[in-house]
Order: sequence, then C-alpha cells, then structure tokens
Amino acid sequence: MQTSGNYFSWLLHQLKGWPQQNYYLFWFAFGCQLMTLVDAKITAVTVITFIGTTLGVLCVLAINATKAVNGWLGLLSAACFIFVGFTARNYLSMFEQVAYVITLDLPVLISVRTWNDDTKNHLKTFNLQKWVLSIGFTLVVWAVSAYLIGQYTNDPRPIYDGMAFAISLTGGIVCFLRYNNQYFWWLFSGIAQLILWAVTFAQGDASLAMAINSSIYVINDILAFTVSPWFNRGRKQLGLKAL
Repeated sequence: MQTSGNYFSWLLHQLKGWPQQNYYLFWFAFGCQLMTLVDAKITAVTVITFIGTTLGVLCVLAINATKAVNGWLGLLSAACFIFVGFTARNYLSMFEQVAYVITLDLPVLISVRTWNDDTKNHLKTFNLQKWVLSIGFTLVVWAVSAYLIGQYTNDPRPIYDGMAFAISLTGGIVCFLRYNNQYFWWLFSGIAQLILWAVTFAQGDASLAMAINSSIYVINDILAFTVSPWFNRGRKQLGLKAL
C-alpha cells in the first residue's frame, strides 16, 4: 500500500516543474473547452470529448516537459478519443490513438520511473537518410490507409483521416525512438487533425471541441521548439547538455 501511495504521489509530482508557458497554455485550453462544453448540448459525446481533450492537452504538455505522467494521461485520453472517433466515423483517428498507446503510452508506463532522465539525456536528431525514410514512410502510410479505409468502411473523409493518421503514426514512432525531430511531425499532425476535425464539424459529425483541441496541440508544438528539453534552446534554460 505504501508503494502504491508513493507511486501516485510521484505521478502527481510530475505535474510540477514544467515551463511556465505550459501551464498558461493548459489553462487557456481548459477555458476554451469549458466554454465549448457549456455552449453545446450536454450529451455523452460532448462530455467524453471534454474529458479527452483536457487529458490530451495535459499529455502533450507533459511530453513537451519530458514528464512521465504523460503515459497515464495519454492512455486515458486515447480511450476518450477512440469513442469520439467512432461516433464521428473518423475510423483512422481510432487507429491513431491505438498507435499512440503502443508507441508512446505503454513504453512510458513500462519504464515510468526512469523515462524522464533517460529521455532528456539520450535524445537524438535526424540525418538526411532518416529524413527521407520518415517522409517516405508517412506518404506510403497515408496513401495505403486512405485507400483501405475508403474502400472498406463508410468513413466520409478518408483522405483527411489518412493524412492525420499517417503523420501521427510517424510522429509516435519517432518519439519512441527519442528523436527530437518528432516535433516537426507533431506540428503537421496538429495541422492535419485541425483540418480533419474542422471538416468533420462543418459536416455535422462532431463538436467544435476536437478542432479547438487540435489547434492547442499546434500551439504546444510551436512552444516546444523554444522551451522544451527536446531542443537546445530549452535544454540551455534547464542547464542540460546540448544535442
């Protein structure tokens, strides 16, 4: 029991010590989502969307700050987003969350006590060959996934769904391998998801909350280039060795 108590106390402690800008962004996102929730009809979908987006923003901010609590936050938000993706018929967004669980959440939970330091102290950056491989992989996954989901399901937006899925899957793999270049994929993933959920909202299949959530992700990704230990500017502020 004492061990469990220490573990949960340690997890809560992971919410501390983030760059100040991360906290500002979280409360801004929370306020936007709360206003969206109270302005909408209260249903299971809108409530679960609110919970998922709140946990999702905390998750990406925790990754930004290299805090291992992102494992649990990602797992819980993924469950919410899978439900939302199913109701909106954005089926690849469901597989996207499964990919996040496999490449991001589970590895963190398995090594949760050591993930913070292991990540900060063992980051890598791409060479030209890895850039070409990653971009090529993204394009192939986009083409194949969009075609298959369009052929075998009633997904009304296979091109947009496939684009968001392919970029996000690559980002998850790159993050798992601890390359800081993941943030270029996260940035374009946020933009792709913003397009997907804005179109979904315009077609009446989802609330505005998911589009707002994607825009917050984009802001977080831009923020990461300046304050996160994934990059040298943030590492310098934290007294860490340059990459």
